[in-house]
Amino acid sequence: MTPLVKKLVAQIDGLLEALQRANSEIQQMRDEIAVLKGQKAKPKFKSSKMDQNTDKEDDEGASPQDGDKSKRAGSAKRSKTAQLQIHEERVIAPATPVPPDARFKGYRDFVVQGLVIKAHNTRYRLESWLTREGTYLTGLLPASVQGHHFDPQLRSYVLHQHNHCHVTRQPLLLEQLRQWGVDISAGQIDALLSADKARFHAEKDDILVAGLEVSRAITVDDSGASHQGKNGYVLHIGNELFGWFCSTDSKSRINFLEQLHAGAIRAEVSQEALAYMQAQGLSAAIREQLAQTPGIGRSLQSWQQHLASLEITDARHVRIATEGALLGSLLGKGFNPELAIISDGAGQFAIGLHALCWIHAERLIHKLIPINDAQRQSLARVRGQVWDFYADLKAYKRQPDPDKVAPLQARFDALLTQCTDYYTLDDLLLRLHRRKSELLLVLKRLDIPLHTNGSETDIRDFVKKRKVSGGTRSDLGRQCRDTFASLKKTCHKLGISFWLYLLDRVSLSNAIPPLPTLIRNAAAAAAGLP
Repeated sequence: MTPLVKKLVAQIDGLLEALQRANSEIQQMRDEIAVLKGQKAKPKFKSSKMDQNTDKEDDEGASPQDGDKSKRAGSAKRSKTAQLQIHEERVIAPATPVPPDARFKGYRDFVVQGLVIKAHNTRYRLESWLTREGTYLTGLLPASVQGHHFDPQLRSYVLHQHNHCHVTRQPLLLEQLRQWGVDISAGQIDALLSADKARFHAEKDDILVAGLEVSRAITVDDSGASHQGKNGYVLHIGNELFGWFCSTDSKSRINFLEQLHAGAIRAEVSQEALAYMQAQGLSAAIREQLAQTPGIGRSLQSWQQHLASLEITDARHVRIATEGALLGSLLGKGFNPELAIISDGAGQFAIGLHALCWIHAERLIHKLIPINDAQRQSLARVRGQVWDFYADLKAYKRQPDPDKVAPLQARFDALLTQCTDYYTLDDLLLRLHRRKSELLLVLKRLDIPLHTNGSETDIRDFVKKRKVSGGTRSDLGRQCRDTFASLKKTCHKLGISFWLYLLDRVSLSNAIPPLPTLIRNAAAAAAGLP
């Protein structure tokens, strides 16, 4: 097995794997044709359950949320209607006449839940008085309906259906409301969904500011989001306290750094910026030119003009210099350099303190297609070893022990540098081993998650809505989609009903505090602060 032979075998494996992938695509097309013909498609196999199946906690170590498994099923059941508010009571006498000598023994309650769905129109008659001075005194409408011909309940319902229940086709909302007796037009529904939402947009922007301010770790992800018939992308940033979305035309590292600014975007040459440029391989001559620039924040347009004045025009040089300047400005405005960013390994997220998702790392192994029994056995064995190691990392997070750090690092090295009968697998393991610091960051930072499941879950609703309604057609529509997706996810994580939140904001009740305030309060409570 000379190096040449190994190289040829690896190429053959790659060709056979490409052939199997092509066959898989052909099978998918056959399945689609079969479904169109009313036939059954080939069954699909379930994805990896690595995270769920590597929890080594026994029943004694189970969390209280898991419940007491020793209890008999159905024991200690609560009354299903004890907490219900009763809006109407009806007393029903027996169908047969009650004998004179019968004794009344009270009532047997039976609660029926329901909804009242009907149009409810209110006419406000504003008194108008003429004074001796010739001026008019007129009654004022309630603040919640000023400038609107629809009450807060109806406006909140339209927003809830569109942004929470995925009723994204406006004709369906129009038909439903008209069937209920509401006199409304398609243009009015469009206005209810997107017009006069500045307050919601401002609260959404403040969510990211508060989230980055109080967080020690965030997970990030992106997905496709077409706009005006062109390919676009949506970025998700979040953790257990908030979820934030922003759609743009790019998913570059420059775009990611721009979004992390959470406000005015500036470019500034600082020592941190120059260090980043050096790490990215920018030449010393260009760094020296930029170092002579006054360390002031510039707008992006001014920054591009400044680079042109220095005759820095090469695309790679401009990109690295811009990334460094954006990072320098970000750190200069107070961005936490200890904030851990956990991603699926996409290059645009690899800035600052970066960690990799173990689920995505294992998925790379899972996607390999072995072509013989030896390769299948090697793949199964390595996946089992990865699962065992992942389980031990989870156990270390629960009960950290400094004496276990060195053995875990040694196991990691042995696992990802081993030689198997599957050369494609060996190459993949070596690529993962080069990112050791990102995969084992949890040994230094117990507060970071081992995966990006939070972002994957948050962005799934966004993807489902995209599949139902396609892309957006206006910039305002795209902004509203991002805003209400962010507000909805953040409400869910803070334990707030999205319906009650919408009704509170639309009615101007303001009984629910601003979400950024609740994020800060939740973070303080988790840290044990008053």
